Formats: sequence, structure tokens, C-alpha cells
Amino acid sequence: MNLKSSMSYEGYTAYSYLRAGEDYQDFERVAEIARVPVYHDESLSDLQRQRAKQLIDQSIVISLHDHVQVSPADISQQPGYLRQGRGFTGYEGLARSGMTAVFDNGVFSAPFSSANGWRLDDTVHDLGMRLCDIDHQNFIIPGKTTEDIRRAHANGQLAMFSGLEAATVIGNELDRLEVLFGLGVRMMGVAYSNSNQLGCGLGERLDSGLTMFGEAAIRRMNRVGMVIDVSHSGDRTALETINLSSAPVVMSHCGSREVWPSARMKPDAIIQECASRGGMIGIEAAPHSTPSTQHPRHCLDSAMDHFEHLVDVVGIDHVGFGPDTLFGDHAGFHRRGGSSSTSGQLQGDYPRVDYVDGLENPGENFWNIAGWLVSHGYSDDEIRKVIGGNVLTVLDAIWA
Repeated sequence: MNLKSSMSYEGYTAYSYLRAGEDYQDFERVAEIARVPVYHDESLSDLQRQRAKQLIDQSIVISLHDHVQVSPADISQQPGYLRQGRGFTGYEGLARSGMTAVFDNGVFSAPFSSANGWRLDDTVHDLGMRLCDIDHQNFIIPGKTTEDIRRAHANGQLAMFSGLEAATVIGNELDRLEVLFGLGVRMMGVAYSNSNQLGCGLGERLDSGLTMFGEAAIRRMNRVGMVIDVSHSGDRTALETINLSSAPVVMSHCGSREVWPSARMKPDAIIQECASRGGMIGIEAAPHSTPSTQHPRHCLDSAMDHFEHLVDVVGIDHVGFGPDTLFGDHAGFHRRGGSSSTSGQLQGDYPRVDYVDGLENPGENFWNIAGWLVSHGYSDDEIRKVIGGNVLTVLDAIWA
């Protein structure tokens, strides 16, 4: 893996303006770099490695969906860590990621506190904590517009956009969309795995589509400028959202159900409808989400099978990456029941893995993606599109 350090990163670590153990409960956290053996593609020549590095160094690189926080070293401490509502951003790992921008879903109250009713005050608390920490350093900037992405690229910084995986937190109050947008949230899912006031999640047995309130919420999101995500929505809810929205819709972290028969994936017909209306899909890579029949043991090649299939289905202008990774034991988190995304939705017979080789954390993903694309014959222009250019085009259209 080729690594570059951002020229604006000065070694800041999360909440270092406070005193651990005095101002907050401290947890031993995992290593942000090389937690697991570093992925190395032996098939790449030195010239190909150099080309991949140059593409990352010079291009705008955007993740449509990740979780940039650092998890506890002891996964059993995760519930207490989450309850504290203090997400530790992985500055060191992100400084070596090559990314220009990331849509971060590190607000812990969504979706993981659904049992507590998706409280707005929890969401605001988590969001405020993260933004306060960010204000104490100069490497990450809060992202709100595409101009912030271009500025970050010019200055060697990283623009971090806040997102929520579902709109459940707004309850039945449309104005909360504006409150959250005003606080910096720029992407919102319609529903997570369960139904909410807007529509159905992909974990439900029946999908009745958007509610009347859901239709009103989509219109308000369009007027506000919220990027709408249907990754975790049920098929009918997703399709109705795509067709109702006056702006392009994204599937920020997903894959093709034709490549892997899982409810967590979307049918090609819905992905095509999304693309035909100017939207796009970011290829997912959380453990066991995007295996393929060619590569059932989940790894970089598995996720890239989804990528190549969808390039054939919708064209290279509508595909990017939303790896959905974090700094920590993601597979262990799922095993402990930390996400309902694994409850009855990831079907098929596949070997379990402890991590996804080549797509293990936000700090390494795009180096390995770029190397894979180079070694598989993609042109420089094609690679620039899928590692960030396509996302920028969609965001420009939504925020025009």
C-alpha cells in the first residue's frame, strides 16, 4: 500500500485538548495503521504502483460512506464507548488515506440507538462533540459544499461531511430536516433496516413504499439540499424515492443483488433507475456485505466484482465507492450484534472473515482500489471518475 501524509496534518489526536480520565472516560483504542496485515498486491509492477500513487496524489478522492471513528481495542467495551457519545476521529489514519472528502456516518445515535427511539438530542450531542473536536485542529474541515472539497484538495486537507443512515430521528417533524442541515448534516438515508415515518427499511418482510409523510420529507430534503440515500431502504421505498425526488439520489454504500443474492444489495433494475435520473452507487465493503459468486470469501476482489458488473449495467459515470469501513474490528462488531444490517439480510453460503483484505479501514481503501483499477486496465480518466469525480458531479447537480 502506498501512503501519503496530508501536508496539513500536524499529528493531532482526538480530544487531545482535554485530559483523558478526567474530562472523559478513556478507552484503549485500536491502531489506526496496520491493525491487521497490510494488503499488498504482488501482481502490481513498480510502474503500476507509481501510476496508482500519482492518481491518488493528484485526484479528488471521495468516499460516499465511511465511519471514520476509532473503536476500542476490546470490542466488549463498544457499548460503553458508544453511550459516551464521544466519537474518536482517526486523524492519523485519515491523514494517510489519500482522500479529499469523506461522508462520515459517525453520529452514534443513528442508527445504533433505535431501541431508545432515535432521539434528536442524542444525535445533536454526538454531532456537536465531533465538530467541537474538529475545530481544535486544521487537517479536517467540516464539509458543506463542493467548494469545500475543492478547497481541501488545494490545501492538502480532508473535507468531512456529516451523514445519518436514516431519517428516523426527525420523527414526524419536517422542520427537523432544516435543523440537522443547519448543524452540518448533508446526507440522510430514508430508512435503515426497520420502517419509520417515511417508509420501509430493507429488513422488513413487506415494503409498502413511501408514506405520505415520506413524500413530503423527500420534497423538503430536495428544497433544503439534503443528499438522499436509499442504501438501507426497501426496494419499493427506494424506487419511489428515486422517482419522486427532483434531485439525483444516491446509494452511498451498496452493491448488486445479481452479483450476490442478499437483501442488503439492490436489484440492477433499481440501480439503473437511480442512474438514469442522475444518481449513482458507491460500492460497499463492510464484512460479508459484498461477497460474489466468483469470490465468496469477502475481499477487495469480491467488491470489485460488484464494481465491474455495475459499470457494465449503468456505465462508469454512475459508479463510485462508499466502503463503509471503520478503524476497528468491524466483523467483531457485527458478531456482537452491533448493527441490524446483518440481521437476516446477508444471505448466501460464504466463508466468514475477520476483516476484508484490501478494504479494511478508511486509511487504506483507495490506495488498494486505485492499484486494482490500474492492474485491470482502466484508463486514468476512468479511474479519476470512480475514485471521486463521479461523486463531485452528482453533488454539483444536487447543490446547484
